[in-house]
Amino acid sequence: MKFTDLIAAAAVVSAILLFTAVPDAVPALGGFAEAHPFIMSFLKFAILGTLGEMVALRIATKRYTHRTFGLMPRCLVWGSIGLVIHTAFIVYATGTPNFLMGLGFSLPPDALADGDFATRLGLAFSISALMNILFAPLFMLAHGVVSMHIEKTGGSLLGFFSPIHISKLLGDIDWNMVWGFVFKKTIPFFWIPAHTITFLLPPELRVLFAAALGIVLGVILALASLKRNEATA
Repeated sequence: MKFTDLIAAAAVVSAILLFTAVPDAVPALGGFAEAHPFIMSFLKFAILGTLGEMVALRIATKRYTHRTFGLMPRCLVWGSIGLVIHTAFIVYATGTPNFLMGLGFSLPPDALADGDFATRLGLAFSISALMNILFAPLFMLAHGVVSMHIEKTGGSLLGFFSPIHISKLLGDIDWNMVWGFVFKKTIPFFWIPAHTITFLLPPELRVLFAAALGIVLGVILALASLKRNEATA
């Protein structure tokens, strides 16, 4: 185990101990999140999403970061993703019940909270499926383009705010990976089931759980990349 691994483990343990040893920490954060949901969404994704990419990089290259990784730009990108995801959760959690009722389904006023388990599960799955089929592919593609832009501009904040050459970056994308793995496998077999669970959770926990999923997906993508590299070696 490297020294950087010890630092990372110590940070995680310290965070756990904070919430264990300071009973008021959880209610205080919960109150702040309820009062400022978009700010908390930004912070949760900025921290956990960036951590997920660092863990994935550690698995793939034995390092948590490198010269062009761009820690601050990636924090900004993941924080912005948190804002978009929080907005998408509101839109799809509100719109999907109306869509289903338009198809003739009968739902209680707040089906995710007041329905029986079968109703809640069916609605959570429907919200997740619609969001991941209609919204996720373009969103994932945009995230991939911005990540490539960070790498190609040296990982600096100045480079991050330079113009993004979208057409060139789209041409550099590994479409076999994007279509064959990210779209065809992670969406139906990971994101739709995972976000079904997300929408079964209380509203105040959904964004946090979604941000934590970024770490899990980062590990999955890193392992898939290692497997693909071994197969082509």
